[in-house]
Amino acid sequence: MSRVGFLPRPDRQPPGPLFDELVAWVRSHGHEAVVTEEDGLSPAGARVVPEAELGASIDLGVVLGGDGSMLRAAHLLADHFVPVLGINLGSLGFLSPFDPSDATAALDAALAGALPIVERMRMEVTLEQCDGNRRTRRGLNEAVVHQGTVARLVELEARVDGMLVTEYSADGLIVATPTGSTAYNLAAGGPIIMPGLGALALTPICAHALTNRPLVVPETSIITIVLPRQAAGDDVVLTVDGNWVHPIRPGDRVTIKAADRPFRVFASDKPYFDILREKLHWGARTR
Repeated sequence: MSRVGFLPRPDRQPPGPLFDELVAWVRSHGHEAVVTEEDGLSPAGARVVPEAELGASIDLGVVLGGDGSMLRAAHLLADHFVPVLGINLGSLGFLSPFDPSDATAALDAALAGALPIVERMRMEVTLEQCDGNRRTRRGLNEAVVHQGTVARLVELEARVDGMLVTEYSADGLIVATPTGSTAYNLAAGGPIIMPGLGALALTPICAHALTNRPLVVPETSIITIVLPRQAAGDDVVLTVDGNWVHPIRPGDRVTIKAADRPFRVFASDKPYFDILREKLHWGARTR
């Protein structure tokens, strides 16, 4: 018997007939269905656990949603090495390769060990504050140091393995994983990095220079971003995966490196470049 955890889209309640069908299918095949208290669901026969305990309570995760739901799953499950099956109910679904029509067959194959699992690199982001406080957050897509509510440039110093890269004058700086390279990093003009490549991208946002360009460094690198003490840092923030936000003061230090545990996801047999063309219209020509 396997324990199957379900994470539906939090903004779609009730989650719809597909959720009910999959829960019923899991139970009818001798497995246990698990949901979280925070989602406010109690399907017949399912076990309900606090969100913080989900990773330790399941063997396989099923996400019914889009990329935002997959980011939530990465936060909850990756440290427990739980593989995740993504069923796309979102607008893009770059991280959720399976369509609703294929959900039951994909879940059956995943439970039978017939689906390949790929490991998506994550990052560990540590904010060291001048007052001695230290905060750490893991992310799947990116960490961004940027101006908050005021539209103005911010001065940032970036180092790789202790070596000065440059001092940016920009709206901000993105550090992205290969998974995150097709998200905010792509919108800011950063490079696309194939998921299996161990690398991080540093991409400035609207840099006030003709020579600042994105930079790709090995996954073994330790990246440090500092807001200089003399900078006007009243409204500079650190954002990880678009949902963890913390203010940064002059002299604070952000350190970014590869996390020790990846996010494990079930993959479809569709080639990566097919997904780029389908989801992001890679190479599309207008006539």
